[in-house]
Amino acid sequence: MKKTLYLFDSSKGKKIEFVPIKRGEVSVYVCGPTVYDHAHLGHARSAIVFDILRRFLESEGYRVCFVKNFTDIDDKIIKKSYESGDTISEITHRYIDSYLNDMDALGVKRADIEPKATESLNEIFDMIQFLIQKGFAYQTSHGDVYFSVNQDSKYGDISHFHENPKDLLGRIENDEEKKDPRDFALWKSYKGKTDIGYESPFGRGRPGWHIECSAMIEKYFEATQDYSIDIHAGGSDLLFPHHENEAAQTRCAMNREIAKYWIHNGFVTINGEKMAKSLGNSFFVRDALKEYSGEVLRFYLLATHYRASLSFSTEDLLMTKKRLDRIYRLKKRIAGTQTTSQTTSFFSHFQESFKNALRDDLNISVALSVIDDFIATSNEKLDTNPKDRSLKSDILYAITEITSLLGVGDRDSIEYFQQGVNEETKKEIQNKIAQRTEAKKNKDYEKADCIRQELQTLGIALLDTPQGTLWEKI
Repeated sequence: MKKTLYLFDSSKGKKIEFVPIKRGEVSVYVCGPTVYDHAHLGHARSAIVFDILRRFLESEGYRVCFVKNFTDIDDKIIKKSYESGDTISEITHRYIDSYLNDMDALGVKRADIEPKATESLNEIFDMIQFLIQKGFAYQTSHGDVYFSVNQDSKYGDISHFHENPKDLLGRIENDEEKKDPRDFALWKSYKGKTDIGYESPFGRGRPGWHIECSAMIEKYFEATQDYSIDIHAGGSDLLFPHHENEAAQTRCAMNREIAKYWIHNGFVTINGEKMAKSLGNSFFVRDALKEYSGEVLRFYLLATHYRASLSFSTEDLLMTKKRLDRIYRLKKRIAGTQTTSQTTSFFSHFQESFKNALRDDLNISVALSVIDDFIATSNEKLDTNPKDRSLKSDILYAITEITSLLGVGDRDSIEYFQQGVNEETKKEIQNKIAQRTEAKKNKDYEKADCIRQELQTLGIALLDTPQGTLWEKI
């Protein structure tokens, strides 16, 4: 029997029990990036958060269908194309590849389906036509098609954002032919050579942003009478207007709710401001990866609860790395361990505590505390019983569980502590270690100590073991 999982539903404003629409199956749609530039740490955090949600659901025995889209037609992409001279296709392919490479480096699993908005134009046309036919949308004399917010009595139920129409005038596209300032574009008519257009039943133009996600969800998931999917996820900045508008479109066109649960992650901030390309304070993942390994960045970005804002700090990142180091130091102590067919209560207690923390709305703070306690206790037990095979097997099982759910700790421990050292330097270090070993063999301990001190000055620490001398970067 599955244990109860609680998730914070943004639309309800509280943690609620998660019960999937279909027993044993979970459908998840995550709003992916608009591909006009490289991914920043805000994109990375969102990807990692929902990667962990997916991993946990799978560990609980659910069959998960995970879809994350790419917005490959948008005002920003069109502007970049016009300014750079590159085609829309060249720009979007370049930044999709860049995004996927960055996510691979961060250990984010590829989605089951990674659709592009331009691959779902027919579904977009169908949904817009449904909305027009049902009286929820209208076309202006300029050719634009708008969703009529006043026709949806439930508009605002997802975000609980009910602004006065006059207050919205500075935040939305203005069009004198709109019936209501809150009405949003389903189809944007072609505006000339600085625009891009596709032929459609509504004339030449392109889709609005919100309709793209609604249509892709209809295309790639098998809906039920009440819902299109189980979980709709994304950054908290998407709650309004994007997710509110998605919900309205699907509700009115398909006569069902788009999602049973709405899950949103918090921002990554710098100096108190949300990290965003539009604000000019983006810290690109590709730049961060030049300074830190993908695993260290991943561990740092997941170490704050997903709903809280994360204020980026180099000092905090390095502190988080020390926590990751402790996992690898424990792994180093049990190198060569073979798993047994059975586990003891020591592992069972860890696993239950660890997973119970994640069942509580992915409570990473408690989960990491459980890991810290487990590492401390494991080291104490190893100090007392260094040859206890069942203990070492339990520790290995626990580290495997951490790796499976959090996506860290799967590297060879020796390789982990040698990262950042190039191959030429590694050869020089090994030569020094060989010289030291020879000196010790000849009882020239003064020379051996000098070599150790020389390497320590270079930032290399040595560890003598029965299997030989190991080294690591300090």
